Amino acid sequence: MIIDMPKTTTTAVDKRLVDLRDEGGAVALGRVLTLVVVADEKDVELAVEAANDASREHPCRVLVVAASDGPADEARLDAQIRVGSDAGASEVVILKTSGPLREQPDAVVMPLLLPDAPIVVWWPREAPEAPSKDPVGRMAQRRVTDSIMAGDPEGMIRTLAENYATGDTDLAWARVTLWRGLIAAAVEQPPFEPVQSVTVEGEPGHTSLDLLAAWLSARLRCPARIVHHEGATAITRVTLERRTGSIVLDRPDSRVVTISETGKPDRRIALPVRKLNEALIEELRRLDPDEIYEEVLTKGLPLVDAEAQKVTA
Repeated sequence: MIIDMPKTTTTAVDKRLVDLRDEGGAVALGRVLTLVVVADEKDVELAVEAANDASREHPCRVLVVAASDGPADEARLDAQIRVGSDAGASEVVILKTSGPLREQPDAVVMPLLLPDAPIVVWWPREAPEAPSKDPVGRMAQRRVTDSIMAGDPEGMIRTLAENYATGDTDLAWARVTLWRGLIAAAVEQPPFEPVQSVTVEGEPGHTSLDLLAAWLSARLRCPARIVHHEGATAITRVTLERRTGSIVLDRPDSRVVTISETGKPDRRIALPVRKLNEALIEELRRLDPDEIYEEVLTKGLPLVDAEAQKVTA
């Protein structure tokens, strides 16, 4: 069910949500969090689709606030409520603001937050330099960015590192979880030699490469090198050099990774590129601070930058 409410108020929207709950068309009880999405108008449908998928694992109220191209001098709020099959396991409220309301997203979403429920804020594309100091970000326990979707991905991830606060995270980090598991399993096998250097290869501007290289450099205490390949998709290869040989994880087709180690037969494991909804689902699984991400962003990333080993092949 989709209900359009042009030229409305947050009070009217809240009342309509209560009426829908009383009528049995939507159930607010059992929602585990409020997901606030601060999006560009062109990204609203993409964000709603990903949030709907995530809500099937994490039932929530989704509030999407987007600045509209409406009259600059008219404080106007156009809302749309989606429930039932149009909203996954959530209630979706799309709030398009015009005029002075464009600068007050916190005032727009605050009356619609679920009481006594955690708040997660997600910026699907561009994000503030310091998410924790943003008016909407200040309300949240977790603040989710997506540097890969930004106009300057690598500039954004480094700005986020400079302004990190407990509760920040980035979907580029969720996209390397499976890589981290495979690499850890490979390194913990005989001959148990220290890794002397690491090379991470893949798509230019894909900040998952930066975060994976930073994690490896910080954890293995070795230099990390990033190689960009034009036309590549996400991460394509990770090479770990040891004294007696190397460990190579190669994924040229974005679907299957081949793990090659000196003196051992190759192994092939399905490892498709993670979709947006899968990364978002993972980030919503935890509302506590991600201490490993903090270490990678604030300590590991400067190590990769200091090595000055980023090249384009």
